[in-house]
Order: sequence, then structure tokens, then C-alpha cells
Amino acid sequence: MTANPTALPSDHPSVKSGKVGVLLINLGTPDGTDYTSMRRYLREFLTDRRVIEWSRWKWYPILFGIVLNTRPQKVGKAYETIWNKDKNESYLRTYTRNQSDLMAERLHDLPNVRVDWAMRYGQPSIGDRIQALKDEGCERIVLFPLYPQYAAATTATVNDKAFEKLAKMRWQPAIRTVPQYHDDDTYIEALANSVNRHLSTLDWKPEKILASFHGIPMSYFKLGDPYYCFCQKTGRLLREKLGLSEEQFMVTFQSRFGPEEWLQPYTDKTVEELAKNGTKRIAVLNPGFVSDCLETLEEIAEQAAESFHHNGGEKFTHIPCLNDSEDGMKVLEKVVRRELLGWV
Repeated sequence: MTANPTALPSDHPSVKSGKVGVLLINLGTPDGTDYTSMRRYLREFLTDRRVIEWSRWKWYPILFGIVLNTRPQKVGKAYETIWNKDKNESYLRTYTRNQSDLMAERLHDLPNVRVDWAMRYGQPSIGDRIQALKDEGCERIVLFPLYPQYAAATTATVNDKAFEKLAKMRWQPAIRTVPQYHDDDTYIEALANSVNRHLSTLDWKPEKILASFHGIPMSYFKLGDPYYCFCQKTGRLLREKLGLSEEQFMVTFQSRFGPEEWLQPYTDKTVEELAKNGTKRIAVLNPGFVSDCLETLEEIAEQAAESFHHNGGEKFTHIPCLNDSEDGMKVLEKVVRRELLGWV
């Protein structure tokens, strides 16, 4: 009797199918504030060609000779000031996990949908979670980079990493990537609500509100990155929603790195100049960050506040990100349900 060449091995696993995955993806986080964890995280982040577009022969000697030997200690100390001590993790990890859990609850009417989360840098990795969703029977996956404003250094590198994993898979799931939602009505309303709610808790009124977005090098913008335009539109729509004049509200850019020119006006310089020129009360929010993280909790709530007070300012407040709030989850749910149309 001849063997059937098409017969499956007796130990062949049953294949799960029929489900749709939603993968929420944020920037990333170190596993700890120690030197080794910080260096590992920074190395992955700063070797990303989407983040640093310099030629490798120019950048790597600086990165491996200077940056990765000095910056881990400095950044580690900054993370220590905003570390979630209860869970021994960064708040970015805490909030992203919470957003995933809450999203799963909010999609309870879609029993075939599975929700998970990942980080572009660090753990859990995008590749691992795509594989986990596929193993769970997700034949289709919505990739949701958690960035309201598209930029090559954020949204595009998330998609790159996902497709890097797909390139190694024999049986790929179908993929949808979520586009920017910088001008979505629900998003703008959520931001406005967060501003009004926070300011209502103060016994003073800011003279000026800054919407501080993460910056990118000016050269990236000149090469065609649309990020600056998306930030400006978010800022304009939010200002109009709040009923503020251009004198009362402005868009700025933070977190520049290296010697080249970045998008302006710079947040740190603006805060300093406002204080020196007699502005006594300001509020700052970060519309481009879905979750509070080092760049909001340490760079703005701590460093910018200190600079403002040092240069003559009197009242400074940082308005928290939407995080896992009800309004924040409404925004994410709206985007997810829109992208699931036709799949569920």
C-alpha cells in the first residue's frame, strides 16, 4: 500500500481561523531605568533609519562612540522621576496596556475581534504580537500606530516593522494600517474637553495655551513629510473649538536632538521667552501624544515648568494627555470601528 503524499502528519496542529485582530502600537519603552535597559532601548530607537536619516558612516561613530555611552545614564535618571513605581514600568506601558484592555471591553459586541498591544521599540514587540494574533486565528489584522498626526519617524516605522515580520511569514494575515486622524471631530472634541476640564480645576486662568508637538528635523519636512501640516491643522481646529484667538493659543515643537534645525517655534525657547517678556500664566498640552510619557511628564511638566518659573513666570500647568480616559477611549474606538468596516 503506497503512502498518500498529501496526508498531514498525525501531530499536525489544528488551524484556528475566522477572527480579526486589532493591534494598538505605541512608540516604546525601556524595561527599566538601569544603564543596560536604557542602552538596549536607545540603541534600537536610534539605529532606526526612519528616526535618524543620516548616513550610517556619519551617524554610527557618534552613536556608538558617544551617545550610547553617555545618554543611557541621563535618560535613565529622567525616567526615574516619572516611573510608575507601583507596577515598576513606564506610564506609557501602563496606559497602552490599559487602552488595549478597555478597547477589548468596548468591542464586546464583536466576538470575533481580538485586541492586543505592542511597542515599536522594546517589548512586547510588533512581530511577536502579530504572530500571537495569527496563532489565535486572526486572518485579518488592523495595525493601529497610536499617532494622531502621521510622520515617517512614527507611523511609517511602525508599518515598516510590521511588514518586516510579514516578510518572514509563509501564511500572512491580511493587513490594514490606520491612517492619521489629526482632524477627526471626536479627537478634537476630546482634546477641547480635556483642556476645559483641567482648567476648571485651577483658581487662575492662563494667558496663553501652548499645544506642544514632538518635533522632527526641518530637513524631513522639506523632503515631503506632512507631519508639520497635520500638527498645524490639529492646533487650528482645537483653538477654534476652544474659542481662542491666535494670541491666546499657539503651536510649538519639542524634543529636538542633534545639531540640525528642527520644526519651529521650539517649545523650550518659547516658554523661556514668554516668561522673560512678562507672561505670568501659561498652560501646555501635548495633542500629538496619545499617552503621557517621558516627553510629557518630564520634559514638559517638569523641565518646561522649571524654566518658566526660573525666567519670571508665576503659574504653569501641564494638561495631561487623553491616556485611558473615557474621552480618549472614545477617540480610539471610533477609529478602530471605522477601520474594521467590511471585516466584521
